[in-house]
Amino acid sequence: MDLPDFGIPPQLARRMSMAEQHEYLRTKLTRRRTLVTAGSFAATGLLTGCGGSGSSGSPRSTTSAPSPATSKVPGSAAAPFGRHLAFGADPKRQMRVSWQVPAAVRKPYVRVGLKPEELSLRIAAEVRDLHTPGVEGVRLELEQYYVHAALDGLRPGTTYYYGVGHEGFDPTSPGHRSTIGSFRTAPAAPERFVFTAFGDQGVGKAAAANDHVILRQEPAFHLHAGDICYADGNGKGLKSDGYDPGFWDLFLKQNEVVARSVPWMVTTGNHDMEAWYSPDGYGGQLARWSLPDSGFDPRSAPGVYAFTYGNVGFVALDANDVSYEIPANLGYTDGRQTKWLDRKLGELRASKTVDFVVVFFHHCAYSTSSHASDGGVRAQWLPLFAKHEVDLVINGHNHVYERTDAIRKGGVGRAVPIGASTDPTRDGIVYVTAGGGGRDLYGFPQGVKESYEGHVTRHDAVDTFAWTKSRRSKAETVEWSRVRYRGFSLLSVEAESGTRPSLKVSALNQNGKRIDHFEVRRGA
Repeated sequence: MDLPDFGIPPQLARRMSMAEQHEYLRTKLTRRRTLVTAGSFAATGLLTGCGGSGSSGSPRSTTSAPSPATSKVPGSAAAPFGRHLAFGADPKRQMRVSWQVPAAVRKPYVRVGLKPEELSLRIAAEVRDLHTPGVEGVRLELEQYYVHAALDGLRPGTTYYYGVGHEGFDPTSPGHRSTIGSFRTAPAAPERFVFTAFGDQGVGKAAAANDHVILRQEPAFHLHAGDICYADGNGKGLKSDGYDPGFWDLFLKQNEVVARSVPWMVTTGNHDMEAWYSPDGYGGQLARWSLPDSGFDPRSAPGVYAFTYGNVGFVALDANDVSYEIPANLGYTDGRQTKWLDRKLGELRASKTVDFVVVFFHHCAYSTSSHASDGGVRAQWLPLFAKHEVDLVINGHNHVYERTDAIRKGGVGRAVPIGASTDPTRDGIVYVTAGGGGRDLYGFPQGVKESYEGHVTRHDAVDTFAWTKSRRSKAETVEWSRVRYRGFSLLSVEAESGTRPSLKVSALNQNGKRIDHFEVRRGA
């Protein structure tokens, strides 16, 4: 059977380059961004610079009006679902509100206000129509509709209430008030905050249970280290992978309980390379998410960006670009991502307001579980992490919790037992594999015991391997594997500023019980 290529007729696709295919498909995947005008916010006094709250942060002008989809069903029958938030490049002043609708709708919008009963501001949104071609005997053709609104020029440290709607569905009407949500912008000056993190979530009971653990931490935002939904079953980045886009509907519904109020900052894993969509399998990500546009090229690498919250700079990377293990997108940025990373880490480390730098991505630099360590990540990025003294690295990929000692020059720079404190300027960098987000769990090498808080075992060397450029595994015996837990889990990190800034890192199991903790202090 001759399968269609990204929805392009096969006879045409064979004559087109990837760039030409991408241009052809632009009509199927709208990527316009509607921005809020200063005048609309100024009228209500909700923005920075209005009502005596400051004089900075004026939003950009609206560049284009959205093209409303032609509705095939009454708007009242197309209830929004799957609300999810994300920061813009400046979390103090920018929020992106996204959601899904079951059918094409007209004139989508967000209502915003400082009180849930006073959503006085109405902001136009845009629909991104994602088309997935059918495969005979496998799946039906599917059309999915994702809606996005960009809120710029918000006040720092402010709680906003919002409701999403469209022609025929008003969130402020009596029957829909339960759909109103809220979010809070980052504070103007650094203060204590908590963020959570994991990778490899998927859809199911364990994934949903972890969402409720997140809520109990009351985080300012959540980091997702890739392998978000698992609509792509095999994770090789190939069209032969089993693929069901309907899993995204289930995923967004499942996570709405958290993501409607906690910004959900995702990056791309190997299961997020969905080969049915151009460019490079990321067309689906571009349709579903509105992430910070602070990366080197948000259109081709949506999972690469940076933002600063309080006294911590965060950098999201796409490890598919450097992975030796899964080479579908190996080198797709032609080195641009790594050059951007070097510049961005230098900027963050030079900033007087940034005490710590946290980097998160999917494939592991250091792990002993099933996928082990990726030599491509080590070769391309670890020298930059060392150069700029990154404070914490968070990975997914291996469906376990594993934490290293502080690593310096490829070995143990300093042991970091449970409860210890470490200084990256002296000891090296701690790497955390937080892949217990909800997907089926992995194990550790045969004979290697778990070791975690309340269940500490003898610290032995571990026989494992790392992936080489030839995609062959290279055996290695390591002593850096400090904590190992085979169970669903997540990270909860408390950031403190002031005279003694710190990152207090805890790992929690699915019941919220702590299984690991350590502290990062610079110059301690």
